[in-house]
Amino acid sequence: MMSAAAVRVSHPTGKLSGTAILPASKSEANRALIIRALTGEDFLIHNLSDANDTQLLNRILSTPAGEEVSAEDAGTVMRFLTAYYAATGQKLVLTGTPRMCQRPIGVLVDALRTLGADIEYLGEEGYPPMRMKGFSGTGTNQLSVRSDISSQYISALLMIGPLLPQGLELTLEGKISSAPYIRMTLAQMAHFGVQAKFEGNHISVPAQKYQAKEFTVESDWSAASYWYSMTALAQEADVFLPALRFNSLQGDSVLPELMVPFGVKTEFTENGVRLTKQPKEEKPERIDFSDCPDLAQTVAALAAGIKVEVEMTGLESLRIKETDRIAALQNEVQKFGAALTEVEPDVFKLILEKQPENEARVHTYEDHRMAMAFAPLALKLPLVVEEPKVVRKSYPRYWEELQKAGFEVEEVQ
Repeated sequence: MMSAAAVRVSHPTGKLSGTAILPASKSEANRALIIRALTGEDFLIHNLSDANDTQLLNRILSTPAGEEVSAEDAGTVMRFLTAYYAATGQKLVLTGTPRMCQRPIGVLVDALRTLGADIEYLGEEGYPPMRMKGFSGTGTNQLSVRSDISSQYISALLMIGPLLPQGLELTLEGKISSAPYIRMTLAQMAHFGVQAKFEGNHISVPAQKYQAKEFTVESDWSAASYWYSMTALAQEADVFLPALRFNSLQGDSVLPELMVPFGVKTEFTENGVRLTKQPKEEKPERIDFSDCPDLAQTVAALAAGIKVEVEMTGLESLRIKETDRIAALQNEVQKFGAALTEVEPDVFKLILEKQPENEARVHTYEDHRMAMAFAPLALKLPLVVEEPKVVRKSYPRYWEELQKAGFEVEEVQ
């Protein structure tokens, strides 16, 4: 199936039940891998994600770096490795796919240069590829960084903070994007013995050493969002998702509350969560995705599928993801009878316009979340999803799990 140009997806009964296996969180896994490398000692990371991004990072960090390293299409890998190679003084070229070389990294590189890194752009200023030329450690430890673009820049800097001669004093400028991911980073650093203070818009990380310690990765709440969407779209649903925690570090763990207006009930158990349908007692109004931008595509597709109008804000970072996710959503929701319109600055409203097509064909823009966010709409009408292999980036067994849940998934050209 992974070699097919497209898959036709449908569900003959509209009823869901059983257990769906989620991938492990690549956000947690990728941070643990970088910290293990910075620790300089080996330790076990349990439930390491099988997502391509995580496996790629693990391979890169587990083998001696050559003259050139490719982060492929993985934004987190590119950003974390940029800081890692800078702080450890490694000399090499860091590059990625053509799309990756169109994604900005200037905010992070400027910050690393201030700290003492020698980094040279080999193409357009502010974008990969880059030549990492060493680290002097003679720069200041005082940084002010824009925080309204991507929290991954902040996390990359925080993880190298303890290794800097004077530690790191970081001031965040502007609205903080994806703050839960910053807190996740600090919590994982604390697990490995590094203490930091996060007060207001300032984070202080004293110079100190990481301590090698085993770590267990939680299942991925971002991946869980697609099963929440399926539960809302199904005629009947009773789905169990193992290995999700109530006290999660992941920003997308807001799903239980966020999905109430869409008719999904969450019950936490000792081993995970149970999802069932419940009457929709309220309508979703304006949802702020500043802390959980990876849920925006799921919600937009779901709202189009169940014919609910909703306002969405906090989408600034979606422009610089695997694709321009706002433009991609605007194109694809039209096929389901909806329009996503900017009604005021950074406020987008999903508006219902017409009846959906009898069978929609979803273009995925080489973006794993476009494929997985729209596939659940097969509970409402048959659809074709192009480039099904893109799911390997974060949820390699996605199509197999859909088939276990009663979906028919057929290869087409």
